[in-house]
Amino acid sequence: MEKENAPRRFESVYSSKVKAGKRRTYFFDVRRTKGEDYYITLTESTKRFNDEGYERHKIFLYKEDFNRFVEALSDVVNHVKTELMPNYDYDEFTRRQEEWERKRDAGELDSHDDSSEDVDDDTSGEGQQRNDGDDMSW
Repeated sequence: MEKENAPRRFESVYSSKVKAGKRRTYFFDVRRTKGEDYYITLTESTKRFNDEGYERHKIFLYKEDFNRFVEALSDVVNHVKTELMPNYDYDEFTRRQEEWERKRDAGELDSHDDSSEDVDDDTSGEGQQRNDGDDMSW
């Protein structure tokens, strides 16, 4: 393939991911440019229903926009949490994921339970440099 032989244009220096349900994962990657500058790619990866790969959507976030982006994101999340849905249990899915991981680690899952795992069950890459040449590691 052409992509495999081509030199990597931008190096990923740090990565973190957020699993969001059965088919969706968000990747947060810090990338380095040739000029030793940095930017962030936010990637939503959704497993296709026909099991033929993933659909990806990316946002490129540059250093001059970091503060405004974080401020706006925080503002809209807080608006939803305090004004629109103040009684919603926002920790419900975190607890469910932690319980699933506990059962998985203890070997207590049925084979159908294991299929509910998201795109990538390897959480060891969170907060570490990835050397895969792409914004996602699967």
